[in-house]
Order: sequence, then C-alpha cells, then structure tokens
Amino acid sequence: MRSHRRSRLLAPLMLAPLIAGCFASGGGDDSGDGGGGDGARLRVALAFPPAENLSPYGADATLLSRLGVTEGLTALDANGSAAPALAESWRRDGEKTWEFTLRDATFQDGSEVTPAAVADSLTHATDAEPAPAALAGVTLSAKARGERVVRITTAEPDPVLPLRLSSPSLAILSAKAYEKSGRVDPVGHATGPFELTEVNGATSASLDRFDDYWGGRAQASGIDARFIADGTARANALRTGELDIAEAVPVSQAATLDEKTRRDTATTRTTSLLLNASSGPFKDAGQRAAARAAVDTSVFAKDVYEGYADPAAGIYGPAVTWAEGKRTAPVGRAEAAELSGGTIHLATYDNRPELPEVAQVVKQQLEKAGFKVKLTVREYSRLEQDALDGKFDAFVLARNTLLDTGDPVAVLASDYTCDGGFNIAQLCDKGVDRAVADAEKIADTAKRQDAAMAAEARILGSDAVVPLVHQRIITGVADSVQGVILDPYERTLVGTGTRR
Repeated sequence: MRSHRRSRLLAPLMLAPLIAGCFASGGGDDSGDGGGGDGARLRVALAFPPAENLSPYGADATLLSRLGVTEGLTALDANGSAAPALAESWRRDGEKTWEFTLRDATFQDGSEVTPAAVADSLTHATDAEPAPAALAGVTLSAKARGERVVRITTAEPDPVLPLRLSSPSLAILSAKAYEKSGRVDPVGHATGPFELTEVNGATSASLDRFDDYWGGRAQASGIDARFIADGTARANALRTGELDIAEAVPVSQAATLDEKTRRDTATTRTTSLLLNASSGPFKDAGQRAAARAAVDTSVFAKDVYEGYADPAAGIYGPAVTWAEGKRTAPVGRAEAAELSGGTIHLATYDNRPELPEVAQVVKQQLEKAGFKVKLTVREYSRLEQDALDGKFDAFVLARNTLLDTGDPVAVLASDYTCDGGFNIAQLCDKGVDRAVADAEKIADTAKRQDAAMAAEARILGSDAVVPLVHQRIITGVADSVQGVILDPYERTLVGTGTRR
C-alpha cells in the first residue's frame, strides 16, 4: 500500500441523471453581465483552509474551483455528464486516444491557453506524487496538435476520460505556475472568472475579477474569502451581516437563520465509519463485523442531522438516483467475533461540525457493545496525514463519492483498493480489487453502473466501511445575494452571475 497519499475531501460519460435538481457549473452558464459593471465584492466563508499550499493536486483543488479560480478542460453538468469548459468539444479517435478542441481563452497572467500549455499542465499532473485521485490507475500523455487541439492518449482504453478531466485536481494552469521548484503556484496563473491576488496562510484570501475571462466578466468585482473552521462562527458571521455566503452551515445553526437565507442541497456526500483493515484490532474481519453490528445507523439522519440528511443505504446515497435500483446485498461478510479487548482509537475532524457528534454517538454505541474507545477530534489539516498513514483504528469521514471525477467507479479505486490514493480504511482485498478493475474497463453506462454496485457489495462485505448517513449541505446566503451555485458535487460555489 502506498506510504504517501493525498486528500480527496474537498470525487463514464454518465448519461443517466445522477442528481435531482440543476446547478450552473461555471463559465458562460452563470450569465455574467457581459459589460461587467463594478459590482460589490463578495464576502465568503469556507470551512476548510488551504492544507497544501494551494496545490491543485490535493484537498485545495476543490477550494480553488469553489472560489471560481480554476477550471479544467471539461466540467460536470446537472446530470453528471461531461460538459464543455476550456475544451469546447471532443471526439474519440480509437480506443486509447481522444482529441479536445480548445476554445479561445486566456490565462490570468495574460498568456494564451494553447494546446502546448494545456499538454504541459496535464503532464505536470501526471508527474505529481502522489497522483491526483482522478488519475488513480490511469497513465496518460498529452500532446499539442495544431493550433487548437490537444491529443490525449491513455495506456489502456479509458471510456470516461472526458468526465475524468472535469476533476478540480486536473485544472489547467499556465507555464508560470510551475516555475517555482517543488510546488505549483495557482496564484495569477489559472483561467477562472476570479483571480487570487493574496493568500494569508490559513486565515483569508483576496480575489479580484478576471476581466478577460472567456465566459464573460463576473458581476462581482472580487471576493474576500475567510477560512473559518468553526461552523457556529460561520453562521454567526452570516447572521450579523459580516458575510454574504457561508458554506456548510451546521444543522444545529440552521434554525437560527432566516428561512430565506438557508439553502439545503442534496449531495453525493456520504458520512461513513472507516475501520482500519490492515493493522490494529480491526485487521480481523470478525472484529470489524462486530463493530458494524454495534452501530445503529438509523439515528444519524433524524437526530444528529435533524432531518438534513438521509439514512445510510450504501457507499452511494439517494442523490445518486440510479444506485438504489441496482444495489445488491453485501458479499463475503464475516461473522461477528468476540471482542479482542484493548482500546479502539477513533478519530474525526471538526471542520464539518456534525462529525464530532456523529463520532460521539459511534463511540457510545461501540462502548455499549463492549469496545473501549478513545476519541480524537482535530481540525482536518492536523489530522489528515495520520489518517492516511493508518494511525487510527477507526475514522469518521464525510466523503463526496462523485467529487473527484463524477465516475462512481473512481471513488472505489481511490478509497478501497490496495493501491488507492485515499484508502483511509487501509483495505487490501483481492476480490475488491478485481471487482473494481472489472468495472473500470466497462464503457457502457448502465453496465458500468452495475459493475460499480457489484464492487460496492464486495467492499461493504469487507466491513472496512460502515455507511452512516447521506448528507444534505446547508449553505447560508444573505438576502441581497443572487446567483450562488448550489452544486450537488460541491465543486462550485460562486461564478460569473454571483452578485450582491
């Protein structure tokens, strides 16, 4: 198993609708004002501060896309299909090659978005260590072809490449972004409607409107972003008029906001209990089965999330509308064993304020079954590496299952295979790996979905993951604000049409 992994929190050309409801996905879809007046700056609070110096290859990729800084060749539309972004069209040329035709666009440093620049940016992503989640198990090369075309070839046939390239971790940056040795610098080198101008560590960031954005000038003149890990503080700042937009408002604070200022969105995010399957007490499948049997998942949606969630069904929740009709029973579950004794080290993070309460309920349920449990709660950036290195026996994680690529198979490869880049459960099961590998080869949408559910059944059968609840995200939006993007994939938040 890999010793170095990267966060994925912040993961087919899916023709069947995945999500109920619609959202704008950036670019011209947000209906910028075209002539652009000098609209007021937006004051936005985000739950997660930069964790990796704004590297586009890890947790910060989603932060950059939510603030309208970065874009990829493609985006996700409301149905989960690949939609044009920096590439205005694409076509497949044989089993292993795709050609993407670029639109006329400019980087924020004034250089042109050329096929050579795009190919260079994608090459840097493929060379990153560890690889971005969207490239898990994928080897690709990109080359310029003529004045407008990028030709991308994969080592193995990849039927979902246009969808994969929508990942925030595959954002296209200019050559200047890679000039600093050892890091990628997106400040002033991206293509989105807003340009980062200043980053104050983990506290705040300033962004100005990028007037040469291909999708039209944004209606807001800029963004003043604050990183506020405390959910109650985010809600209070919105209520007192200090903020225009507050993401991830805690359910405990929802009732304190005026009904017009709170928006809840069904998402593809699932909160799960991950059990360390490679070391400690849960290396034994019988102990994992005992823990799974001890957890009553019915209480989380109603009590902890106060109705802003749905009861756990599996890795994919009801927002993935095709999943329930294809779900099968878990495969290969072990019988619950007698408890082995010792103390279980359970951990979670408080950037999502419901998680400590979820973890406390899990702790109580495990203790009622006879486990001894020590609970650790920290801010996510102070917890992540220990979790990825398998230093906890159990971990409560809120994971957007379609964030990284929009492909339901990709999250299984990243989170539950032996070489998965975000395998907090430390699961390494040959049967699971085979099932995921089989699913990755399938191009037909319906058959790929079937294969994803077959792999889910094997993963659930391992008891390395116990789904607890499927979340709805509450976004606080001031009365004066229009055009906030309520994205079920949690990739976007502000766009050209967001204004006050």
